[in-house]
Amino acid sequence: MKPRSAGYLVENSSLIEEGVRIGPGTRISHFSHICEGATIGENCLIGDYVYIGNGVRIGNEVNIQSRVSIYPGVAVEDRVFCGPGVIFTNVIHPRAFIEERDEFRSTLLRRGSTVGAGATVLCGVTLGRYSFSGAGSVVTRDVPDFGLVYGNPAKIEGWVCRCGHTLKTFDRKREFIHVCPSCQSRFQVTSDGFHPISQS
Repeated sequence: MKPRSAGYLVENSSLIEEGVRIGPGTRISHFSHICEGATIGENCLIGDYVYIGNGVRIGNEVNIQSRVSIYPGVAVEDRVFCGPGVIFTNVIHPRAFIEERDEFRSTLLRRGSTVGAGATVLCGVTLGRYSFSGAGSVVTRDVPDFGLVYGNPAKIEGWVCRCGHTLKTFDRKREFIHVCPSCQSRFQVTSDGFHPISQS
């Protein structure tokens, strides 16, 4: 990798266009293409053959594995993981012969969310904080914070901890408590969503 004066590393085979901002500690691997106006935060890992479109904003400590294309309209917050081969879209009714740049729909990957290998994310959805979209899923609707979804179309199948483990559910006097088997963090569903109630 070739170090840059701003403190990030880029393989010589990758193309970084004008006006791109990249934070210190970020590494960009072979044959990636970062388009004009894109912003990549600090301490990110960008794998092989990654395409990041014009004006796309990537947060800090993001891990984008190989062969992922992130098009204009997709925004990625801090500590997001995108597995290899994840597919994003930005238009609902694409036609090769119709210009639809004004029809791009925004997609948001919230802090700490994970998108598994080979998943497809339809434009216009939000993946909630620390949510987990399983490998090969087709995500067509919003995923709540800490939600675990998979399948085609992806559906809620459970809840996950910040550390990524699937939570186990216990009925304690009809108050359902969700506990992480790894770090013992505890969560509960309330009227305004799914929230941690204690941390180990």
